[in-house]
Amino acid sequence: YKNALQLAHFLSKHPKINKVHYPGLPNDTNHQLAKRQMKKFGAMLSFEVGSEYQDAIYFANRLNHCALAPSLGETDTMVLHPASMSHLKIPIETRLKYGITDNLIRFSVGIENIEDIIDDIEQALA
Repeated sequence: YKNALQLAHFLSKHPKINKVHYPGLPNDTNHQLAKRQMKKFGAMLSFEVGSEYQDAIYFANRLNHCALAPSLGETDTMVLHPASMSHLKIPIETRLKYGITDNLIRFSVGIENIEDIIDDIEQALA
């Protein structure tokens, strides 16, 4: 969870990231509920990069260290672009109703050195 929290803070300050979804951030809509239910906030987070589908695809394809995968939950950092992978066949209106935008990226943050993860994200956003 420490890596995910550190990554969430990094992403929340990056100019190319529009929104970060992580219950460990005080401004997250689920923060108070998560504080009551959890001792730590876990390794899953998501964020919106750019403003459209192609921005997320471009970002995901530029990652070198973090692996693009159709499912999440390894000790290595795994990345998922729901609009082109897990939620590909769900109509956009339904996806948007639940906050799954075309530019949403989901991360299962692994146990690698956090600097390696952040460096990979920075080069992908450059």
